[in-house]
Amino acid sequence: MSRTCVFLTMEDPEGFFVYDQLTFEPLRELGWNVLEIPWTDSGARWKDFDAVVIRSTWDYQNAPERFMETLNEIEDSGTPLFNPLRICQWNLDKHYLQDLRGRGVPTVPTKWLKCLDEDRLAELFSNGSGSRLVVKPTIGANSDGLFVLDADDAAQCAAAVMEYSTRPLMVQPFIQSITAKGEYSLFYFGGSYSHAILKQPKQGDFRVQEEHGGTIQATTVSESLKQVAALALNAVGETLLYARVDIVILDDGSPAVTELELIEPSLYFSYDDDSPRRFAEALNRTAKHAN
Repeated sequence: MSRTCVFLTMEDPEGFFVYDQLTFEPLRELGWNVLEIPWTDSGARWKDFDAVVIRSTWDYQNAPERFMETLNEIEDSGTPLFNPLRICQWNLDKHYLQDLRGRGVPTVPTKWLKCLDEDRLAELFSNGSGSRLVVKPTIGANSDGLFVLDADDAAQCAAAVMEYSTRPLMVQPFIQSITAKGEYSLFYFGGSYSHAILKQPKQGDFRVQEEHGGTIQATTVSESLKQVAALALNAVGETLLYARVDIVILDDGSPAVTELELIEPSLYFSYDDDSPRRFAEALNRTAKHAN
């Protein structure tokens, strides 16, 4: 008997790199049909499906409250949602990094502010945070609202102050290794390690996403990176269908988590031939246990 799984997506994915279709065939072999439905589709009958998986909903940051309402509707329908609503609620706001750090997970040093003004920014530059700072929203995706600020770049500093004059933000030191080497992403399906990639920004940029000109390559990661990723996943306290752990190398050479992506991470299936099958098998197992 075939079952139907919904992959939540966005209305217009043009300009984004989406790899989820690579899982359709291995899912079919396991008895699953897959439909892609935008998360903004108010007419969707979620109870008619056997599972809903959050995938390429990469515009949710424009309406996070509405997005969470949609996820709540799905769970209320009785259809299993992956990852579960409670995990998405926790992972939506990047204050979750504070939780991880409190549980012994090495993370990028971060300051959390309710808003930003010129005096506070000057203080950040002068109190040891560094001469180059990364400013970004506590709820965001795809580098939206991200600034890399140099103390002597008055125009960019003014733009950041204007952007965050009335909204919360996070401030981190600029990690040199991101431009020199890149950022690692490690992928886990059903709690098991699947594959890893190295994302590198284009020359003169700091954003590693393909949409911003970054380059991606499959990579083999060290045990030290896997150990850090395991700490982050163990801190969550439950096995999830999918997880992506983004790790950078700090200036002292130690690895640190920059993001633990549990809502709608790109899973880069095209960079490991067996990863679509691993995902399909994990979904098949997880959905059975959820029913």
